Amino acid sequence: MADESQTAPLAFTCEGGLIKSRSTFIMQPGQALELLNFEPDIEGGYKRINGFRKQVNHIVPQTSASSEKVLMVANFANKVVAARGEKIFSSASTELETKIASATGMTGSGTITVDSTTGFTDPGGSGTATLQINSEIFTYTGVTSTTFTGVTRAQSSTTAATHAVNDAVSESWTERDNSRSSAGKYNFERYNFDGTDKLIVVDGDNTPTIFNSSMTATDVTSPNAATGNTTQLGADIASGTGMSGSGTITVKSTTGFNSSGSVLINSEIFTYTGKTDNSFTGVTRATSSSTADDHVIGNIVADLFPPTVTGAKHVVAFKEHMFYAGMSSTPQELVFSVPFEESNFSVAIGGGSIRVDDTIVGLKVFRSDLFIFCQNRIFKLSGTSQADFSMVAVTRNIGCVNGDTIQEFAGDLIFLGPDGLRTIAGTARIGDVELGTISANVQSIFDENLIDSALFESIVIPDKTQYRIFFPKDGVSEDNTRGIICVLKGQNFEFAEVKGIKPSTTDTFVQLGDVLALHGGFDGYIYRQEKGNDFDGTAISGRYRSPDLTFGDPGIRKHMQRVIVNYKPESAINADMFVRYDYEDRNSSRPAAYALDSEDVVAIYGTSTYGTPTYGGASQPLLRQSVEGSGFAVALRVNDNATTAPYSLKGFQLEYQLGARR
Repeated sequence: MADESQTAPLAFTCEGGLIKSRSTFIMQPGQALELLNFEPDIEGGYKRINGFRKQVNHIVPQTSASSEKVLMVANFANKVVAARGEKIFSSASTELETKIASATGMTGSGTITVDSTTGFTDPGGSGTATLQINSEIFTYTGVTSTTFTGVTRAQSSTTAATHAVNDAVSESWTERDNSRSSAGKYNFERYNFDGTDKLIVVDGDNTPTIFNSSMTATDVTSPNAATGNTTQLGADIASGTGMSGSGTITVKSTTGFNSSGSVLINSEIFTYTGKTDNSFTGVTRATSSSTADDHVIGNIVADLFPPTVTGAKHVVAFKEHMFYAGMSSTPQELVFSVPFEESNFSVAIGGGSIRVDDTIVGLKVFRSDLFIFCQNRIFKLSGTSQADFSMVAVTRNIGCVNGDTIQEFAGDLIFLGPDGLRTIAGTARIGDVELGTISANVQSIFDENLIDSALFESIVIPDKTQYRIFFPKDGVSEDNTRGIICVLKGQNFEFAEVKGIKPSTTDTFVQLGDVLALHGGFDGYIYRQEKGNDFDGTAISGRYRSPDLTFGDPGIRKHMQRVIVNYKPESAINADMFVRYDYEDRNSSRPAAYALDSEDVVAIYGTSTYGTPTYGGASQPLLRQSVEGSGFAVALRVNDNATTAPYSLKGFQLEYQLGARR
């Protein structure tokens, strides 16, 4: 018989992510029963997430009410562009390069060193401009590429304070467009058709608006009779031919025309109530005070009221055309411009419209195709121009719950379907598109939020191959707002839960290798994710719980001796570890928390610190913690509610002695 008094180890790495779909009895040791504000780390383990901080220190001005949330945030032309209410603004933002101490005197001669001053106002001459760092306002009289000069601090009754490296430095908001009404959630597209970077925005009610790199706004003109669909008359119409709701006009083709509407032949306006492939039916002639006239074969028949782009909710540039969708009057229609022109819709030179048989909720270009996401279907548009555009159904059984969840992620498209997160995976096989559900491990969280959520937001952190989806709800505080983190590790998706981030709109922008993950808040501010060690001043509450570990035999009691934690710190940490027994039965052993802190790391290795990093220490130290208690099953918890830098839990080793069989 084996010596059961001998200490035995069980070691496991932290991998597999959050699992909500399986019993704890069959989970793998490295998987997590709870994983809150810890993210699956692409370098291995579970990492406490970074925080967020204000990207622009000034609140976005309101239109009419302080309760207005931010409706758009976009990085464009070295500025942050934001919409709140019915107005659009811009502000420049950068980061502090050199610390400023509160005692540093600046009275018209100070200098502030930053990453870049691109986009900021250059006052020139004897003028001044203002900027803000945290709550302190500064004025300056000049700029270089990386400095503000002639600085005076503590302006506008603010107080001189200490500001750290990488603190946000921003200027006030400048109003760029206010000629809007009843604006809803904005969508936008960055593009370049003519060598000039531009930004086009749509808001579901107003005319699409284009901004150039100088932030000058120009409205898109809707199609008119001269630019709409046209065909040719196939049979003569005499001026004396009577048509009062029962006439027919024969044409070469009715493709592209609405199922009912009005057409123009020469100067006479006809209405119709139906159409076939080559005729308009239910025709009434000489409407809108026009006069009946003679029309002969070959005369142009023009759509008098072609598709409109006013009120578009979605916009995307594809094959040098601008595509618009989401108009309330025609929710199933795609309208596209002529090549290289956002406001020209002439059918004769390449514009037009396409209809699908479902309400469009989102558009996304992926590789060489345009994917059209609808409520119950998904379509793919291929081709390069009006002459060869081809629409095929990817699936007629699955749709997208909300277009704000669609992101290009890890070489694929990801979106929220009615049954959770799905991807559209294009393979090497020509024309093959595969649909797959990826969120089964955390489906219960999606089910809970699909029931009562109308709002969804998402963002991608590309350097972490990470997709984040949030469930912001009116009436739910930021602290209690939930979301899901999805990480692609190798060929597998791992998940975690996030709590404490409540975005109303998002944007991811990569510039010179720097990832800007921005979100607008319900409070009117613009924030940058992946910055700092707290949620804009609020401690990040992180939790990890392992499965209940039986060490291969749930019938034998285990007397715990020691837990060895393998982790990777970025600086000092302050967290608590709990050892829990027998599925956290209240009658089982419940030892007090064991502190995980940087002092233990130094004590174990005998290292010293030199500056911020640990000097001469291991990059992934082992923390050996003696523990108490016994049970038939053991679980580990790590709780973190601090503002310290992130750290990764890489793995654990549990050392125990076997006791009596149950």
